[in-house]
Amino acid sequence: MPPRSDEPRRDAEGSRRGSSRGGGQRSSPPRPAGERDVTPGLGGISDPRLADPGRRLRLGTALTLALFVAVGVRLVVLQTVDTPAYADGGIADRITTVPLPAPRGAIYDRSGEAALAHSVEARYVYADPTRVKDIAATARALSPLLGIPASELAEKMKPRKRINGVDSQFEYLARGVDIDRAKEITALKLPGIGTHRDERREVPGGDLAANLIGFTSPDMVGLEGLEARFDDLLHGEDGQRVFEIGLGDLAAPIPGGISRTTKAKPGSSLVLTIDRDLQYMVQRILSERTQQVQGSTGAVVVLDARTGEVLAQASHPTYNAAQPFPSEPTDREDAATSFIVDPGSVHKPITFGAALQEGVITRDTSFPVANAIRKGDTWFRDTHQANGRRMSVAGMMAYSSNVGTIQIADKLGPDRLLDYQRRFGLGKPTEVGMPGEASGRLLPVQEWSGSSHGSVPIGHSVDATPLQMAAAYAAIANDGTYIQPHLVKETIAPNGKRTPGPEPETRQVLSPDNAAALRTIMEAVTTVDDATGLAAAVPGYRVAGKTGTGWRLVDGKKQPGEVASFIGMAPAENPRYVIAVFVHSPSGGGGQISAPAFRDMMTFTLRHHRVPPSTEPAPTFTVFP
Repeated sequence: MPPRSDEPRRDAEGSRRGSSRGGGQRSSPPRPAGERDVTPGLGGISDPRLADPGRRLRLGTALTLALFVAVGVRLVVLQTVDTPAYADGGIADRITTVPLPAPRGAIYDRSGEAALAHSVEARYVYADPTRVKDIAATARALSPLLGIPASELAEKMKPRKRINGVDSQFEYLARGVDIDRAKEITALKLPGIGTHRDERREVPGGDLAANLIGFTSPDMVGLEGLEARFDDLLHGEDGQRVFEIGLGDLAAPIPGGISRTTKAKPGSSLVLTIDRDLQYMVQRILSERTQQVQGSTGAVVVLDARTGEVLAQASHPTYNAAQPFPSEPTDREDAATSFIVDPGSVHKPITFGAALQEGVITRDTSFPVANAIRKGDTWFRDTHQANGRRMSVAGMMAYSSNVGTIQIADKLGPDRLLDYQRRFGLGKPTEVGMPGEASGRLLPVQEWSGSSHGSVPIGHSVDATPLQMAAAYAAIANDGTYIQPHLVKETIAPNGKRTPGPEPETRQVLSPDNAAALRTIMEAVTTVDDATGLAAAVPGYRVAGKTGTGWRLVDGKKQPGEVASFIGMAPAENPRYVIAVFVHSPSGGGGQISAPAFRDMMTFTLRHHRVPPSTEPAPTFTVFP
């Protein structure tokens, strides 16, 4: 019988098996010519069934299915039997998010170079409560380095859940830490404690313009002043880094693991109209003068009469914006925009200006002035008594005549007076940019009593801020054109692009001729013998201005003492600057402060900006024609 087709294969295999057992070697029959030498396991095909491609595909599919079944069974085991052992191995438990604070923009003076407030590189220190091994010991180690009580640090390190129920892996311990101090903390190698790049706000001038600038919280959020008002612009957008870390003591990023970074977008910078050197000098003079009167509060505004820019805005008392606490909240107020006063006689130029514009008076007008006048149930009297003599309007201004001013207002009428008060900017915020700016209040004509016809024209029954009054005088200085005062000169984007601040509102209040006539009348205040403002005169320059005595109002209630003020402009023939000085003194004496303080401030301002002295002397005035 001929041999079966598979017998040669079995003989060959039998021969190999026999050889492996140490038996004799059986010879293979000779291969037919052309037959290939096929050796299993070396890439050949020894089984004719495996030479069939379809059969090989079916076999591969079966092996793949078997593999998937094995993996599936293992997953079921992991999820049902071994779950506790792998509970900490979930990806969510290995993901850490680290904030990347956005660099905060700086606040510059008008030069755009001198920083009034800016950020410097620092570090923040954080804890991962899931990895802190000994909370009490860790807190004790960090306390002297961070200057924070150990009990407070320990509270922050306690394990806690996020809103989504996941354990917190990040809690701030301190912000704005010095880099060298952060290195000391890193060297301690405390489990669960880390540091990362941060920034700290610095105010190089300390109290320089502090009541304007304000300050930020430790996490760089503006809390007061311009820092708060322009927080969205200065803050930018924070970024974050999300990455996968190892388990247990290995809290480092896993190479090749999940890693996602959203870069922080820096904030823009703010360029103010403030002149740093002028601000410093104004603050110094205000502080020195007001300290002469115990318990006093002061406000000063310096305006560029031609542009409405605020060149200086000072308050007393003040504070150190670099270390705002434990200062009193009242020390941090910007008095120029929050200090509500019953302005008194500094309001009289508004009454005179309205009368000039409406043709009620000219600068040559004069009429008899009694020593007192009655309105309603109130008598209004003059300090410098005319005894019924004819008095010039310049004399009325020089001697601050209540009676003469009320008589002019009678001819003007309450409706027109109220209209001009509004045109001069009273009764609403200037919107200079300070948060919480007071609006002041004007008395509607329908609410006037009989005495209001006497009090309103001379600046009583009127609520205003020092900034509002300064802006009104700037309109007189600027040929009758009111320009909204403003503090922001421009903004600087992170890419360096500069954008000018919003255009200020402007409106014509007086004609240029009437504004010039009013300035001339107001020069009598600093030149006429025994005038009220002689102490405000600046040697070499013509000065137009007005003194005032009023009251401070808090929640609509008159406060003890008085508010003494002087607002003036120079050179009077072509004004460049307006300065308003207000001093509230509960014990009196402010009248001896405001005019001399104005003189010192205006002298520095004119010289600082190299304004040439006046070439012609002030006019000669006749008080009693």
